[in-house]
Amino acid sequence: MGKRRRAARRRTHPAVIGGVVAVVVGGAGFAAYSLLSDAPKDESTAAGSVVKKVKTGPVTTAEVRATADGFLTAWQSGDAAKAAAYTDASAAAQTALTGYRKDAHIDEVTLTRGKVSDATVAFKVAGTVAYKGKSKPLAYESDFTVVRRAKDGKPLVRWQASVVHPDLKDGDTLVTGAAGDPPIKAVDRGGAELTAAKYPSLGTVLDGLREKYGKKAGGTAGIELRIVRKETKKKSEQTPDKTLLTLSEGTPGTVKTTLSATMQAAAEQQVSSRERASVVVMRPSTGEILAVANSNPNFNTAFQGSLAPGSTMKIVTSSLLLEKGLAEADKAHPCPKYVTYGGWKFQNDDKFEIKNGTFKSSFAASCNTAFISQAKELSDDDLTKQAQQVFGLSMNNWAIGVPTFDGSVPVQSNAQMAASLIGQGGVRMNPLNMASVVSTAKTGVFHQPYLVSPTVDGRALAKASRTMSASTVSQLRELLTYTAAAGTAAEAMSGLGPDYGAKTGSAEVDGQKEPNGWFTAWRGDLAAAAVVQQGGHGGDSAGPVVAALLRAGG
Repeated sequence: MGKRRRAARRRTHPAVIGGVVAVVVGGAGFAAYSLLSDAPKDESTAAGSVVKKVKTGPVTTAEVRATADGFLTAWQSGDAAKAAAYTDASAAAQTALTGYRKDAHIDEVTLTRGKVSDATVAFKVAGTVAYKGKSKPLAYESDFTVVRRAKDGKPLVRWQASVVHPDLKDGDTLVTGAAGDPPIKAVDRGGAELTAAKYPSLGTVLDGLREKYGKKAGGTAGIELRIVRKETKKKSEQTPDKTLLTLSEGTPGTVKTTLSATMQAAAEQQVSSRERASVVVMRPSTGEILAVANSNPNFNTAFQGSLAPGSTMKIVTSSLLLEKGLAEADKAHPCPKYVTYGGWKFQNDDKFEIKNGTFKSSFAASCNTAFISQAKELSDDDLTKQAQQVFGLSMNNWAIGVPTFDGSVPVQSNAQMAASLIGQGGVRMNPLNMASVVSTAKTGVFHQPYLVSPTVDGRALAKASRTMSASTVSQLRELLTYTAAAGTAAEAMSGLGPDYGAKTGSAEVDGQKEPNGWFTAWRGDLAAAAVVQQGGHGGDSAGPVVAALLRAGG
């Protein structure tokens, strides 16, 4: 027999810590792992042996560290199968970790464990992305949680896509290669460049614009590491792909938007000082969107959110009641403490009532029972038809230039139908929808909001099938103007008249201590709507956001 050749081995001088080999690489509390620990093995018993009791209860700190060490060691070495064996979803984990190197082309990986907090382990990633002669370093942080598997008590990493990268969601993939869409240079209505670095809320918007207009704008694609999002059945729920690292720049094409850099900066300032705030500013006369901002730049709640709009929906409901002759602005209208419909007992905030009041006073005070009391006079589909035919909502056909949720007003019955009249039940909106609603109330005509002019790509904008009567429009404006001057919106709208109108809203959400606060208003040819989730009363939380932007618009 010939001599066996020993495989070359790189010399290291590791320290053995709890059975796991670790090389300390610097940084308090961090360790980088080499592939010398064994993957976990399932416990089994032989015939006649004593069955070991399955361990229960929370995982211990020692178990968390050992599981984390094994997982990170195997992942760092490139052994996807071994790393996946440390997780509670080995098939999904192996697919993702295999793709990490094969599809994302991430190599020379160093994983550095950081702070362990209860069962959650933070870690740092450093590596190199290399593709066709181009390479760049990559660094980011993520975390995972260690859980105990019920059947055998084994501690395992709870698997989810964000373990691989914090921006990944289940179904997404990491890919390095020629960008699917060429880069773009987005500019505002005056030609000023718009970037996510300067305007953080525009990150998802710019991704969406690139996806739709990258090829049409005339640019050429570069090489990038990017997240390819899972395709959704509904376009309104689709999140654009996201670039994580650019290895070589493409040539951007220019896309002109309707945004105003000045207004966008003001909107960014408003949401940055609040938690979970979103706002949209637009021109009622044209539908042009001037600004969009979110406290959380990672999801565009302003365009794609789906939230109960609370009493701001009373704008749509009021137009319905006015058209049907069930209410008139200056005529007497009931606002009792309680109204029962469909087996539910509805009440007003703080159980107030208005005796001998008008519909205008009920609207301005946001009296719920003034609307619920009319449910018995309506058909189940009346509100849905009004929203679709007059306000252009709930048709899933808006084409603003990036993905949007276009509102939902489903046909409901009994108590849910009554609740929908005050923006609860199954009704769902976002600030874009409600800015459009108040714009339609102001002009009397639905102008679909848009971010990119339809002349750029010849797309057709959505249209409403009918308009309100002149009398309905006049009374609806009267209701909104009175609310801005003397109702629940008066404090926020102080000094912005006389050409103005507003509506407040508070939407109850299961599991929240405070309702979501809504506010929508116009001033001249400027309209805005905002929501502050868990903000409480809309006049106090979202009102100042909208008012500040209406003031900024002059």
